[in-house]
Amino acid sequence: MTGPARTAIGELDWVLILAPYRQDGLYMETLLAERGLPVGRCHDDADLPGWLEKSPGAIVATHEALTPGVIAAISSYLEHQPDWSELPIIVLLDRAAAQHRIRAELGAAWPRSRHLFYQRPMAALELVSGIQAALLARLRQRDVRDHIERETALRLELNHRVKNILASVSSMFQMTLRGARSAEQLAEDFSARLIALSKVHSVVFESGGEAVSLKTVVDITLSPYRQDGGSRVAAKGPDITLSRDAGTTLALCIHELATNAIKYGALSLPDGRVDLDWRIVSAEGEAFLVIEWSENGGPPVSPPSRSGYGTKYMRSALGSLFGEPPNIVYAPSGLHCTIRGALSRLSPPDPDESKGARP
Repeated sequence: MTGPARTAIGELDWVLILAPYRQDGLYMETLLAERGLPVGRCHDDADLPGWLEKSPGAIVATHEALTPGVIAAISSYLEHQPDWSELPIIVLLDRAAAQHRIRAELGAAWPRSRHLFYQRPMAALELVSGIQAALLARLRQRDVRDHIERETALRLELNHRVKNILASVSSMFQMTLRGARSAEQLAEDFSARLIALSKVHSVVFESGGEAVSLKTVVDITLSPYRQDGGSRVAAKGPDITLSRDAGTTLALCIHELATNAIKYGALSLPDGRVDLDWRIVSAEGEAFLVIEWSENGGPPVSPPSRSGYGTKYMRSALGSLFGEPPNIVYAPSGLHCTIRGALSRLSPPDPDESKGARP
């Protein structure tokens, strides 16, 4: 790129000039740059493929620039355009040029482009207005492309999430089935777990899909135990943002702890209580989330003879996502569960880091 001061070249928002003779290229470059339009000028036909790969928003070419090599290079580029693309090409023709022949030849050679023909000499304002209109049309094409890409990404994400949900439901059912002693118990336990899964997915959806507040997860999961303004489960801790997977896993684990407390633990007696606390601690230069579930006032506790669904799920899910399984202590005074994981594993992805430069 040569010539006077200009703005930086972007994707689809700049003009490629092909004008080898009579200072036409320098004149147009100066004219457009003075109006803030990004410009690139190709001086050598051999360099044209490289310029085209930079994705111009429009091409402005004098008819003497349209050599067989240039026509072929542009034709090859157009053949590989995506479906949403229709490159605007502005051709400047002399009065003496065989205009009908040129139009017919270019129409046949460049079927996937939008052709605009101007006759020289022409007013500067007319040329600039035509180029600006062509760029605007090109940017509308980019909007269509971005919409298609977003829709495709959403479909893929939806497919991924549905598969994950179905896998979770299938696993949940199989593990619930193994622990059920009757059809009624199977229906009751499985239904409760499906409701818990539904609630946490609603929380994740309302939060935007990729991040969720730990406080919100706790509040929604424990809401059934906070009727009439009271609560036998006291929860406190700083507001921490977690990834979708971490929030979902924690919600299901808290649901299992609460269900166990109602059936066998502190919440099975009128005076029983549960304290749920979380905090951030530092160790070896890294931040960790520590969550503690402590029961008291319930019946005496002893280790179970076999692990149920809740324990198996928590050990598997937390061990995989948090990096270490929970520490479950069956103290006589009440069950105590400690969950610990590095924040680097639990935090949502940084949206700025996930954005890649477009090719």
